[in-house]
Formats: sequence, C-alpha cells, structure tokens
Amino acid sequence: MVRLSCPFPFPHRRALPTALTTASALLLTAACGAPEAPKTGLDKARESVPAALRATGVLRIGSDLNYPPVAFRGTDGRPDGLDPDLADALGRVLGLPIEIVDTPFDELIPGVNNRAFDVAMSGISDTPARRNAIGDNGMPTGKPGVDFVDYFIAWTSIIVQKGNPKGIRTLNDLCGRTVALQRGTTQDEIVTRQVAACDRAGLPLQVHRFDDDAQALAEVAAGKAVADFNDLPVAAYAARTTDNGNRFEVTGALSQSSPYGIAVNKKDTALRDAVAKGLDELMRNGEYDAILAKWNVSAGAARVAAVNGGL
Repeated sequence: MVRLSCPFPFPHRRALPTALTTASALLLTAACGAPEAPKTGLDKARESVPAALRATGVLRIGSDLNYPPVAFRGTDGRPDGLDPDLADALGRVLGLPIEIVDTPFDELIPGVNNRAFDVAMSGISDTPARRNAIGDNGMPTGKPGVDFVDYFIAWTSIIVQKGNPKGIRTLNDLCGRTVALQRGTTQDEIVTRQVAACDRAGLPLQVHRFDDDAQALAEVAAGKAVADFNDLPVAAYAARTTDNGNRFEVTGALSQSSPYGIAVNKKDTALRDAVAKGLDELMRNGEYDAILAKWNVSAGAARVAAVNGGL
C-alpha cells in the first residue's frame, strides 16, 4: 500500500499534466483532511474555563449594588451599571450565564475566599494590601488575600455640597472637620492616613463610615459632613444626577487610585486566567469600549486585563 504524505505538492518533480495534478490534489486533500482554522480569542477564552465551573453552568459574581454608575439597581430593580454590563458581556464570552449576588462591599473579599460566589466585581481597587491581606497597621491579618484581574483605571476625588461652602480643596482642608465615606474602600484607607496627619496638627478629623455610599452622600447633603470621598466616576455621576446637578460638586486635585479588579480566590488560578482572557477578548472586539462609553467613563479604559497590576 502506498502511503500519502501531507502536505503536498511533491518537490523536485517534473510538472504533471493539469488534469492529473488536480485529481491528485483532490485525492490528497481528502486523505489529509482540510486544515484546521486557527483558534480565535473567543475560542481560547471559552476553552480556558475550568471544567468544574462549566459543570455548574453559571458564573456567580458578588457585587455591592449601591455604587452608581459602577453598580446599582435600576428602576426595574435589576443590577445595572458599568460592572453589571461588563459582567454580562464577560459571561457571553466565556459561554456562561452570570448571577450577581448583592453583597455589602466589606464582605466581598471574604465572600470570594469563603466561596459564597466565584468572583467579586464591584469597583474593587487592586491593592497590595488586598492581595496580601495586610491590615491598616501594615501587618498581616492572617486571612487569605485574593488575586485580581484589572479592567479599569480609577481616580479618587472629593465630593462636597454645591458651591463648596467650606472651601475644601485638599486633604489638609479636612482637618478639624467631619467627613463621610463607605467603609472598607480605598478612600477609607486614604482618609485613615489623613486622620493621623490631622492629629499631629492638633485638628482632629472625624470620620463617619457607612455600609454604602448613598448614606455617606446623605451626610454631606445634610451638612453633617463636609465631604465624601469617592472614585471619580461615582463622584461625577452623583454631582451630575442628584437634584438635577444642584446638590453636589467635585472638588480638589485628583489622585490616581489602584485599578479596579475582579477579585478571584488565589487557589482558582485557572478561573483567574479565563477571566483575563475573556476581558482581553472584550477589549479586542470593541464591546468593552462601547460599555465604557455608555456610562461616560471612557477616560478610565484599561489597555489589557492585567493580573495583579495594582501598585
């Protein structure tokens, strides 16, 4: 029996008659089979989803739905905002329906580690402290940290009453006053450091911490606090939409925060890498840019879905 070797044609042979060449080509094509198409980014993302997660049939995502425009409940009560839209798109890329589990912000990382859900996505800043479970005192907490897949660049800003009646411009302007914020956030860390600076200046800074940012903004609106600290997309949204733009304004110099990241259990490296591939595919196919434009936050676009890229 003569074995056919692929691919063809045969080198260093005289040209065969056209009809014979065509017939030979057809026979060889049938014998060898058509070449496989190269895998797309979508193919690679879906193939990387862990089999155990595929078997469950759903990607469960913890999110604090009290942080517009990042994550909140729409008028129909369903999850809405930047993160839910990105989560839906990510689920489609990975071939998995998603389920959003509404969870207080400071319970999101514990929930990832306790496997209350698969990942957490709620404007969570990727910081070394969160990755390595370092407490406010700079010491290990003894709890597990998480890995992050970064997807958005945020900035911290100060939001005050319209007209800025107290003249708040910098962190030092807060000394001797009261501020409100959501506990467990990057802004909580910033203000905690400022408390020490104000104490050294002999002007104590009081901090009111709440479970969600809506409560913190209510304190500012009522004059019980001179300022709230927030990521720029959230602060700008509140200033633009509350009381037709007549209640709040953003003030002071901006400082770059660590990027938003999707938090993943450190043991789930395969899931982490699948999420990164899925986000990269969204960035390549244009859907990521379209979602950011919808929420007027295109300035925070990331170029790649970096793993643990926060500083």
